[in-house]
Amino acid sequence: MAPIVVLLVEDESIILLDIEYSLIEAGFEVIAVTGGVDAIAAFDDDPARVEALLTDIRLGDGPTGWDVAHHMRDINTALPVIYMSGDSVGDWPSRAVSDSLMIAKPFEMGEVITGLATLLNVGDAP
Repeated sequence: MAPIVVLLVEDESIILLDIEYSLIEAGFEVIAVTGGVDAIAAFDDDPARVEALLTDIRLGDGPTGWDVAHHMRDINTALPVIYMSGDSVGDWPSRAVSDSLMIAKPFEMGEVITGLATLLNVGDAP
């Protein structure tokens, strides 16, 4: 069985590498990008390939994590989405896509892995 492909969007390189490594260790395939424009381009290149989105909110210039998730959900309404943020947690109820999760930074990678498993299994429920 092929690994689940997660699009990881994080503008801080050291955090990106740490999360990417942990996801790979957990058995996921990771497409890692540092900005909203690159995330949208990676998704639009092959929307069917991306099976989950894990995104920071503040991504520097260009689209935010909110924007990235909304763009992807316009194309794949069932795409599992997890947001990560140190300062935008309070905006989640009003800005996030439906049926998403918010994980506050700093976090343990187990929270992310559990969140992904939960969201991915919801799509498999009868």
